[in-house]
Amino acid sequence: MDKIKVLFVCIHNSARSQMAEAILNHYYTDKFTAESAGFEAGTLNPFAVKAMGEWGIDISQNKTDIVFDLFKEGRIYSYVVTVCDESNAERCPVFPGITKRLHWSFPDPSSFKGRDEDKLLFTENVRDQIKEKIDEWVKTLN
Repeated sequence: MDKIKVLFVCIHNSARSQMAEAILNHYYTDKFTAESAGFEAGTLNPFAVKAMGEWGIDISQNKTDIVFDLFKEGRIYSYVVTVCDESNAERCPVFPGITKRLHWSFPDPSSFKGRDEDKLLFTENVRDQIKEKIDEWVKTLN
């Protein structure tokens, strides 16, 4: 059985899409293959790296990809999931062969203010929301 190919997209591919990709690949590797990309080049968010590391998932060596580069390569996905706000979700290109396009809105960890401890706590909360949404979504596909 072929795995379901999923692309997670956000602004800079620095936190939300990276965490979603890692969660789907880690917990549902038997059914899915996930990738992630951003609308613009970004830098991996250190709080996302730390939050995922708490679950034993190392994303520290992940690179940030640009969604239009994947589009130009002609990559095919069963699902493209935007994990940014509504206005930015509309910027996502239409990939050939897509059967479903989904939008899940999550707060942007790069916008969090405060001490490092607070930023990590907020990022962990977003990570948990992403995991919960992925778990709910996977159940609907069974």
